[in-house]
Amino acid sequence: MPKQNYKELLSQLNKERLPQHIGIIMDGNGRWAKLHNRPHLYGHRAGAKSIREVVELGVELALPYLTFYAFSTENWSRPQKEVSGLLKMLKERLIKEIPELNKQNIYVQFIGSSERLETNYWDDVQSIAAITHKNTGMVVNIAFNYGGRLEIIEGFKQLIKENDPLKINNLNPDNFGEYLWTKGQPDPDLIIRTSGEMRLSNFLLWQSAYSEIYVTQTLWPDFDKVEMIKALLDYQNRERRFGGRNNVRS
Repeated sequence: MPKQNYKELLSQLNKERLPQHIGIIMDGNGRWAKLHNRPHLYGHRAGAKSIREVVELGVELALPYLTFYAFSTENWSRPQKEVSGLLKMLKERLIKEIPELNKQNIYVQFIGSSERLETNYWDDVQSIAAITHKNTGMVVNIAFNYGGRLEIIEGFKQLIKENDPLKINNLNPDNFGEYLWTKGQPDPDLIIRTSGEMRLSNFLLWQSAYSEIYVTQTLWPDFDKVEMIKALLDYQNRERRFGGRNNVRS
């Protein structure tokens, strides 16, 4: 069966009702590699092209924010060889892709913790991403050494550190976002998870309170522009209520 042309699907999208922020849990690299009788890292490398496809489509659609779940705080429990390979690969891909991302006016930033990472490594990836920090186009967040629970804890620590009774007394669900790693960004309208798993896996826990969740059986290395548009079309066919009774179409 021939692959569907993404341009055909693109015409079905309502450009006025696109999500402002999309979070993506990139799952299935290992299973994809196993299906191809290759090591896990082969799957992670193959998944890099899917990131490129989604970013290219994001630029084409002028999406404001994309967040990729690249490495979680739980991923440290994987075999050391795989973890070391992942860290090396991520830095290499970043160095390779940054010139083109910068050319496309994309703002790249890392959100996550520096814990357990070598100081030089964290400084290096932050410096590489900073090359794009004068750009005004789409923001691409790389959730790296990231955990939603840790993000919330770190936010409260920062609030306590400021030692401002007025801020503490006035803290509410709307302004607490100023203490999260996604400060200044809208909460994700849509969370996409590949490989069929039905869980958030500690990703953007605070921010995704009212996000629409789209799960596809497609493994991440097979996720392309066609699959992304399918997710967007599904999103546009939903009625968002945000906890209320009145249907709200975004």
